[in-house]
Amino acid sequence: MANPHPETLNAICSRVQEYWSDEDLARLEAAFKFAEEAHRDSPDRKTGHRFITHPVAVAEILAEIEADPAAVVAALLHDTVEDTEANLDEIREEFGETVAVLVDGVTKLSRLSSQSKQERQAENLRKMFLAMADDIRVVLIKFADRLHNMRTLFVLPEEKQRAIAYETLHIYAPLAHRLGIWRFKWELEDLSFRYLEPDRYYEVAHLLGLGREERERKIEAVRQAVRGRLEHAGIAATVQGRAKHIYSIAQKMEKQDISFDRIADLAAIRVITDSVADCYAALGLVHDLWMPIQGMFTDYIAKPKANKYQSLHTKVIGPDKQPLEVQIRTWEMHRVAEYGVAAHWHYKEGGRGAAPDEQISLLREVLELETDLTESHEFLELLQMDLFHDRVFVFTPDGDVIDLPAGATPIDFAYRIHTEVGHQCVGARVNGRQVPLSYEFANGDIAEIITSPGSEPSRDWLDLVESSRAKAKIRRYLRAKVHAENVDAGRAALRQALQHYPPALRECVDLDDLEPVLEDFGFRETDHLLAAIGFGDIEAATVLKHLLADETQPATLAEEVEQVLAESGGGGGSSGRGVPAVAIDGVEGFQCRLSKCCSPLPGDDITGYITRGRGLTIHRSDCNNLRYHAEKDPERVVPLTWSGQSGDAVFQHDVEIVAVDRVGLFSHIAAVVAEAGINIASANATTTDSGLARLDMRLDIRRRQDLDRVLERLRSLIDVVHVRHLSLTG
Repeated sequence: MANPHPETLNAICSRVQEYWSDEDLARLEAAFKFAEEAHRDSPDRKTGHRFITHPVAVAEILAEIEADPAAVVAALLHDTVEDTEANLDEIREEFGETVAVLVDGVTKLSRLSSQSKQERQAENLRKMFLAMADDIRVVLIKFADRLHNMRTLFVLPEEKQRAIAYETLHIYAPLAHRLGIWRFKWELEDLSFRYLEPDRYYEVAHLLGLGREERERKIEAVRQAVRGRLEHAGIAATVQGRAKHIYSIAQKMEKQDISFDRIADLAAIRVITDSVADCYAALGLVHDLWMPIQGMFTDYIAKPKANKYQSLHTKVIGPDKQPLEVQIRTWEMHRVAEYGVAAHWHYKEGGRGAAPDEQISLLREVLELETDLTESHEFLELLQMDLFHDRVFVFTPDGDVIDLPAGATPIDFAYRIHTEVGHQCVGARVNGRQVPLSYEFANGDIAEIITSPGSEPSRDWLDLVESSRAKAKIRRYLRAKVHAENVDAGRAALRQALQHYPPALRECVDLDDLEPVLEDFGFRETDHLLAAIGFGDIEAATVLKHLLADETQPATLAEEVEQVLAESGGGGGSSGRGVPAVAIDGVEGFQCRLSKCCSPLPGDDITGYITRGRGLTIHRSDCNNLRYHAEKDPERVVPLTWSGQSGDAVFQHDVEIVAVDRVGLFSHIAAVVAEAGINIASANATTTDSGLARLDMRLDIRRRQDLDRVLERLRSLIDVVHVRHLSLTG
C-alpha cells in the first residue's frame, strides 16, 4: 500500500515551523529517519499500515497541543527501545540526554510485570505518576500514544476493546481533566463511550446529526451578533461556536434524567480576547445583548479551577428564546484550557523543569499513597475518588491555600497539613467559630485545626473524609493498631505454649529474645514474627521447638514411617467432609489430616509430614512450619499429590475479617460470599477496642481457587481493613 508517513511528517512540520528553530526541525527529520530505519522490520499494525505510522501519529498529536521539540522528537522514538534493536545510548548520542530520558521514561511505563488486571492498572498508574513527578512530558507522550491507539481500537477483538476503553474512561480521561488537557479529555471520553456503550453512543450521535444544520445556522447568527457588538466597541476578539461532545451529552441526559430534546444548551459560543479587561467588557456586551439567566454566571478568572482552568461562564436567553451558553477567555487561558500543563511548561534542553505546583500538586499526594496502602484495589479506588471530585479551596490562618475535594471536612484539612495533625485532630474553627468534624468546607473558608496529644483516629472518620490522603492515613493507623494487638496475642500464645514444657526446659527459653529464630522463619523483626504467631500463620509450639532445638530422634524412625503409612492407606471410598484423600507414589486412597498452620486445599502443591503419635499431616509445600520440620527430620517428609477423590470433598475453612463496623456490614459480606457460590457454615462477630468489627466465618470450600477468589473480593470492599484465612477443621 502507499506509504502515508512523509505527508504526515510534513503536517507536523507545518504546525511547528513558525516557532521552531531550523535546528529543531532538522532534529525532527533525523528522528523520523532513525525511527523509520529502526522499525523497518517491525510487523505492520493491525490496521494494515506500516508500524512507523503510529509514532508519527503520536508525534503529530503532541504537535497539535504545542508540545516542545524534545517531546515531539521523543514521541517519534518512543517505541524504538521497546520494540527494536535500538538502544538508549544511540538515542542519547544522536538526540541528546533530554530525549533519551523521555524515551526511557515511556519505555518503563510500558514494562508491566503485575499479574492481575487490578495490580497491572495500579502499577501502571504508580509508574505514570512517578514519571510525571520526574518529567511530565513522559506522560504527555503516553497520553498521545493512548489517544492514537483509541482511534484505531476497532481492529482489536471486542473484549479487548471494552477493557482498554474502560481503563481509558475511568483513568486516563479523568487524569487528563485534572491536568487540564481538554484536548485529550473530550476525545478519550467520546472514543471510550463508543466502545463501552455503542448503542447509546450512536443514538446520541444520530440525534446530534438530525438538527446539526439548524443549530449551525443559529450559532452563526449568534456569532455575527456578538462579533458586531465587539467590533463596535473596539474589542479585538474571535467568536467561535463550541461543540458539545457526545459523552458529555449522554452524561447530562442520564444524570438529569431528561431526553435529548429537553437539553436546552446545545447551542454555545466561545469569545477569545487579548486581555482580561476585554473579557469583562465582552461579558457586559453579551449581557446587554441578551438577558442573563440568574445564578448561571461563574467567574473562573478570579477563582480558577484546580487544574488552572480560567474563563468566564454565563448563560443567557438567546435570540430564539432558548438558553445560550457563553464562555469568555483570553488566548493564554484558551491554550491552558485546551492543552493543560503542556501550555505553560518551560523546558530546558539538557535538564528538567518543574511543572507549576498548583497544577500537579495531586502528584505528591498520589505518590504518598504507595506508603500508606498495601492493596492495589485501594490505590485505584482512592485515586479515582480524587480524579473525579470537584475541588474546594480552604485557607489556613496564615493565608496559605489548601486544595481539597468537594465535601472535604476538617479531618481532610488536618491530614493535608501533617499526618500527626490529622491523628490528633479533635475539632476545628472555621471563619472564627467552632464547627464539628463533619462540617463540609465551602470555597474561601478559613480553617484552624484544634489538636489534643491524647487523641487518635476513629473508625468513624472513614465516613467523614473525602480525600484519598486522609483515608489512606486513617486506614494505615487502624491497621497498625490491629498489628500491635496481634503482636501482643503472639507473645501471649508463646507464653501459654511454654507452660506445656517441663520447668527445666522453660528455663532454657528467653521469650524476649527471638532473634536467633527470625531468619529460620523468614522475618527480619521480632514484632513481625510475633504478629504472625498472633495471626495464626505460625504455630507457637513450632517456634518453641526451634528455640529449644533438642527434640530427640526416635531410634526406629523407618519402622514408624512404615507403620503410619500402613495405617493411613487402603481405605478408598469418599473422602468426606473435611477429610482429604491423597496419593503417595501414585497410590490413591490414603487418609490423613490437614495441618492448621498453612491450610492446604485441592489445587495447592502439598507435602506430607509424619507427626509422632498423630499420623500423616498434609502441609502446603511452601509452609514455614514444614520447612522447619524438613530441616530437622527430612526422613519424616513424604511427597504427596491430591487424590482424584478429593474433588468431591468439602473443607471447612475459617476466615477472619476486620472491617469498619456499620449497620448492614454482615449482610454485605454474606452477599459477597454467596455470590461466589460458597456456603457459610457458621459466623461470629465481635467489636474491638479500636472501634472495628471482627467477623469469624467458617466457609465450606472445595478448591483453593474458590477461596482465593472470595478473599480477593472481600479485600476489595472499602470498609474492610484486612482479611486473612485461619485454619482448616475436620
